[in-house]
Amino acid sequence: MTEISQIHSHGKGRSCVITRRACFSASHQYWLPELSPEKNELEFGPCSLSPGHGHNYELIVSMGGELDQDGMVLNLSEVKHAIHSEVTSPLNFSCLNKVWPEFDLSKPNGILPTTEALLLLIWKRLNKLLPLVSLRLYEQPTLWADYSGNSMEAYLTIQRHFAAAHRLARPELSREENEKIYGKCARPHGHGHNYLVDVTVRGNIDPRTGMICNLTALENLIEELILEKFDHTFLNKDISYFMECVPTAENIALHINDILEQPIKEIGAHLHKIKLQESPNNAAEVYSSSSHSDSDLNQQTLQSIKTD
Repeated sequence: MTEISQIHSHGKGRSCVITRRACFSASHQYWLPELSPEKNELEFGPCSLSPGHGHNYELIVSMGGELDQDGMVLNLSEVKHAIHSEVTSPLNFSCLNKVWPEFDLSKPNGILPTTEALLLLIWKRLNKLLPLVSLRLYEQPTLWADYSGNSMEAYLTIQRHFAAAHRLARPELSREENEKIYGKCARPHGHGHNYLVDVTVRGNIDPRTGMICNLTALENLIEELILEKFDHTFLNKDISYFMECVPTAENIALHINDILEQPIKEIGAHLHKIKLQESPNNAAEVYSSSSHSDSDLNQQTLQSIKTD
């Protein structure tokens, strides 16, 4: 009887999370009036160039709740209308610096329209209308931010790639024993992959710059400490760590985590996660030790962003 009643109720009362995708095109410029041209260029790099630059943004809205008698969490037409009226209609084909009052940098509480800041303000507008669980905003396919309503804390992810070869084998084992464990990956001359690495950092959004940390500095760390050293190498022979440690996707992700954790902390953020995709079928994710504790998070006085 229970199973039959559940079928006839169309799942009413069961919990579910649904997502809605929306896209818009907009431009922005990173430029603080209190900084000199030289300091703006140093802080924001090419993003400071006038008259700005544009992106095709992709927004993923996740909403949660219980199913109603019609088998839905929310009426999707109403969801579509809410996102259109609050987000895509005002933002599409706009200059973000001018579209919302929070981005008015002539005022002391104005904030730069970064990916993180834009996501925070979208949350403030949609959360009044929809039961939000989380938001993700892609500025480009290799750069995105996540936010889940936790005050000023957000996550920023940069995706990069490198090409490398490896062989999976333990030196103390025979070839036959290694092939039993690692299969074709134990063949003596190795094989290669085009690796994708996602570096996710977390931190508080600065109420003026709109950033978790200096984006250029973060990109430079990934380039210098990971890509420059790992790209076009035979990992077992060219990376000293893997001369004794089997370079599985899991171990590569862990090693990247260990390399980046402290340098990222020194630029004001916390490493949250490393995801390494070895192929379309295989990936490994590791979470930084700092992602499990907020005790060392920088405690600064944060002003709330208010709409005029």
